[in-house]
Amino acid sequence: MTASPDIVTEQRFILALDQGTTSSRALVFDPHGHVVGMAQRELPQSYPQPGWVEHDALRIWTDTLACAREALMRAAVKADGIAAIGITNQRETVLLWERATGTPLGPAIVWQDRRTADICERLRADGHEDRIREQTGLVLDPYFSATKIAWLLDTVPGARDRAERGELACGTMDSWLVWQLTGGRRHLTDLTNASRTQLLDIRSGRWDDTLLELFRVPRALLPEVVPSSGQLAETDPALFGRALPVCGIAGDQQAALYGQGCASPGLAKNTYGTGCFMLMHTGRKAIVSRHGLLTTCAAQTADTIEYALEGSVFVTGALVQWLRDGLGLIARSGDVEALAASVPDSGGVTVVPAFTGLGAPHWSATARGTVFGLSRGTTRAHIARAALESIALQTLDVMRAMEADAGAALRELRVDGGGTANALLMQMQADLLGCTVRVAPTQETTALGAALLAARGCGVDMALPQGEGRDFTAQADDLYARLAPRWQAAIAATLDYARAVG
Repeated sequence: MTASPDIVTEQRFILALDQGTTSSRALVFDPHGHVVGMAQRELPQSYPQPGWVEHDALRIWTDTLACAREALMRAAVKADGIAAIGITNQRETVLLWERATGTPLGPAIVWQDRRTADICERLRADGHEDRIREQTGLVLDPYFSATKIAWLLDTVPGARDRAERGELACGTMDSWLVWQLTGGRRHLTDLTNASRTQLLDIRSGRWDDTLLELFRVPRALLPEVVPSSGQLAETDPALFGRALPVCGIAGDQQAALYGQGCASPGLAKNTYGTGCFMLMHTGRKAIVSRHGLLTTCAAQTADTIEYALEGSVFVTGALVQWLRDGLGLIARSGDVEALAASVPDSGGVTVVPAFTGLGAPHWSATARGTVFGLSRGTTRAHIARAALESIALQTLDVMRAMEADAGAALRELRVDGGGTANALLMQMQADLLGCTVRVAPTQETTALGAALLAARGCGVDMALPQGEGRDFTAQADDLYARLAPRWQAAIAATLDYARAVG
């Protein structure tokens, strides 16, 4: 039977699955790096207790599969036209499930979740912090997966005994999707995701027995660690009508680093999403941060391991969502720019959006959000502008730490993510950093990174999309002098309050 001329069957397209914190998406890329079909479904978050954040793992899977099928339909590309699948995912979010049935043993615990802060404090008090940092490149914080896994094993009835018997599997969202895509035949994770669990020795690229013992995580739970690009798995033929190779996997921020073309030492990017994540590629050198940053694995495309410095800011885009949903100051997230631009400054207001603690370079699991400088003359516009300033100021803190660790000043920062559509925020960022802020020509750099890794893994020659992004250069030389003292005082007061109330 001859295929319809409107349906593409030649194997030259890449299907990228982008499983994020607030949505699950699928995108079909052509060989020129252009998106020819996309589907997206919003992912609700659950907050059962203060500081707890959970996702419905089964919904993540069913939404991802539905998006994949819809994206193929929108692109008018049959499964026969897909050369490979690339996967990128929210990192650190973790789940337990039954090997026999693939049934989750409860919700996935999201990277933002802070329920294991007491476990981290006990490990710190027992003197384990330095050793953990040395082996994993990560600070001791609830952000990472290890304490979440330990909490699940100790809290879900019978989970620890079942894990010891090999009846359970555990993994981040890439592992969960691969398990489901392959009908439970493959349990794997790529190096970038594994490096965020706090169970991997980042120099050897292997699970570490001393870390597994320290966090009380049975090795039988864990997936196989594989490179980020290559012939990694094959989907169950029943899902798409034929088996599709999975040839690329990377955590979202490492995927964005790759999608921004930052594959050599010294290049850096910042992604403005639910949080902000700045990464600088450091090549084969794992730089040990002295300024509160993380040492993490970059996407692995060869036998050698390459690294990046990372600064993680937990709440940025989520702050704008809070202005919309929590305070009702705006009807749509996109309205924040016009509202903030309606006033010349924030009227002395400073927002510290520590809703789920503070990440780099401050690292406080117990800090909570604060607003300083309110007066009777404060309006919703002042709060909106202060919120945008806080996003740019948090990024400034990370960049200064990164420059100190690297021993060199950045000449430009490549940026992507939904927040880059906000021209006021991008100009603030350039003014505070004092360097060019270069917006990617496509906002889809995270999915593009996964697609490029998959294309590389299956031997398809896929190009970076052509087009001009937008550059923002510093204009207001005095913005740092005006905002930095208030910001530093607000951070100090937020940390002092967190220490005082425990």
